[in-house]
Parts: sequence; C-alpha cells; structure tokens
Amino acid sequence: MEKKTIFDLGRDTVEQYRARRKLPLTVVLDNVRSLNNIGSIFRTSDAFLVERIMLCGITATPPSPEIHKTALGAEESVAWEYYPSTLEALARLHAEGYCVCALEQVKESVSLEKFLPKPDTRYAIVAGHEVHGVDPAVVDDADVCIEIPQHGTKHSLNVSVSVALAIWHFFTRLL
Repeated sequence: MEKKTIFDLGRDTVEQYRARRKLPLTVVLDNVRSLNNIGSIFRTSDAFLVERIMLCGITATPPSPEIHKTALGAEESVAWEYYPSTLEALARLHAEGYCVCALEQVKESVSLEKFLPKPDTRYAIVAGHEVHGVDPAVVDDADVCIEIPQHGTKHSLNVSVSVALAIWHFFTRLL
C-alpha cells in the first residue's frame, strides 16, 4: 500500500479549521504540569474538532516551545482560554449549560463505555494533574465522573492518553 501524502490528506488551513463546526466538547486541564502532555492534548483536540481547551491553575499556556513540540501547531488552531482556578472555569461552563464530566476514579464513577452523551447537550471533560488527578473540589463540582476501565497492573493512564480516549468516545457519538 502507498502511504498518503500531505496533499492526499486534504487538511484544512487554520482559518478553515476555525470556521468548521466543532464537537460540542470543551477540554479542561486542571493543573496539568507536563508541557508535552498539554501539547499532545492540543494536537488530539485539533484532530477531533474539540471546540476549546480551558487551561487552569499551573497548566502552562501557549506560546511555548515545549507545548509546540508535541502540539505541532495545534495550539494555533484550537481555541483556548486560561483560568487561575479550575472552579472558576467550571462556574463558567455550568453557566453556559455544559454537563461537566471529570475523568477520575471515584466510587460513583461511570465507566466510559457506559456513558452515553446526548446529542443535544454540550460537554466538558476535566483531566487532572499527572500524579494527584483531578482536584477533589473540582470532582465535587462536576456533574458526573467518568472512569476509563483498565485491566493491567497500573492504576492510571497518562493524562494525554486518557483525554484522547475520552475525546474519541464523545467524537464517535456526537459527530
């Protein structure tokens, strides 16, 4: 098989991308410390038409060479906003009518494959710090907690991988 060229892929320009209809999904990063993870989440968000990313707390913001290294320019195409506090970002999302979903392992969580997003609802997924996860106060402010089922010896996935899986779940059900 012949590999596709950049021309075969037919990618949008940044302006065309910004004008496209987006997935009714916002990604919220709650104190994510790794700039490589942030860049990777930008790149995944670009690939699946996420409407925006909310960067909160210690989460770094563009422009940044380290974010750019993994985002590969997606930090230019995906809309983003910064909030000093994740709870401040969630207050805005709730005021805008979003269903806020924390990606966290809690006793009341819903397994990702069992969570069925409704086509007439806008969603936000909150991903947390690489070691500490989503802040407990943020978990308490979320409408639902979603957990990615795992069957190996490790108790969690890399934050950028978790966000990618969650985005894909919403993408396949809402677009």
